[in-house]
Amino acid sequence: MALELTSAKSAQPAPRGIDALVSLTATDMAAVNDLIRARMDSPVPVIPALADHLIAAGGKRLRPLLTVASARLAGGKNDAGVKLAAAVEFVHTATLLHDDVVDSSDLRRGKVAAHLIWGAAPAVLVGDFLFARAFELMVETGSIRALGVLAHASSVIAEGEVLALSRANDLNLEHETYLRIIEAKTAELFAAAAESGAVAAGASEARIAALRAYGLNLGLAFQLVDDALDYGGATQSLGKNAGDDFREGKPTMPLLHAVKRTGAGEAAFWERVIVRREQTEDDFRRARELILATGALQATFELAREYAASAKGALAVFEAGPLKSALEDLADFAVSRAG
Repeated sequence: MALELTSAKSAQPAPRGIDALVSLTATDMAAVNDLIRARMDSPVPVIPALADHLIAAGGKRLRPLLTVASARLAGGKNDAGVKLAAAVEFVHTATLLHDDVVDSSDLRRGKVAAHLIWGAAPAVLVGDFLFARAFELMVETGSIRALGVLAHASSVIAEGEVLALSRANDLNLEHETYLRIIEAKTAELFAAAAESGAVAAGASEARIAALRAYGLNLGLAFQLVDDALDYGGATQSLGKNAGDDFREGKPTMPLLHAVKRTGAGEAAFWERVIVRREQTEDDFRRARELILATGALQATFELAREYAASAKGALAVFEAGPLKSALEDLADFAVSRAG
């Protein structure tokens, strides 16, 4: 049975851009989901059980959707995009499993994090298994270029993770460095998902570059909004605990803005809760109030809107049509979550 494209427990209908993409790519995505189910199988029972815990939890499936949509928009007619889309989802799932162990996260996609059920070591090793499966799928497409795109993305993601760890709990993190971190950790896979779809379709260099730019800017917009929603959203809509970034002492964009704008008057507070991570139950409320009062949340949303506009602009090389419109709507959705 094909995996669900959206969470069955979602209380809200999917936005128009996602609705359109799901409809326009339904055949391809059914094949992607069947392939995911087949390739995460293993005679070692914990592997499919643990992988299924996260993969079957749903989510928006944005990255594989981007791959198959990009392949079709670029004129692709074969199923190479399907295998690459499954590979992209495996890479994404593997990084989530690893991230949750590194961050000691409690929730993922609204469910208990896998490492809390099976343990950290099995979660990391199943992540490694999914990375291996992803590369098997890439090789099967016969496209060395597509393999190169996704292999490069995997190394960039790892670099981003290490850079983030090296600057953890750092109140002096430069905005430019933070953007470099989220470009590597999040936006690079969005970019590679779209780029690999275009490569699979045999698109021109201009169209491949355009779809990569679309994915990169879309990924930056999504991550910035997620950063802001950690302070301005709800656990149900986030699929993780609201305030997790704060409790982990992560210097995300809204927090960095707030630290700079509150200045010396709140320096001791930020030092205690972020650098030393000595937090009381009331500290998140206070941090959220400071972030709202300084306009840090709005500044983060505004930057996300700029990246979403750049994503839409990158599609100018394509003719008008349903897929292009759906991808433009998706960029709008990325920032519509800001309310």
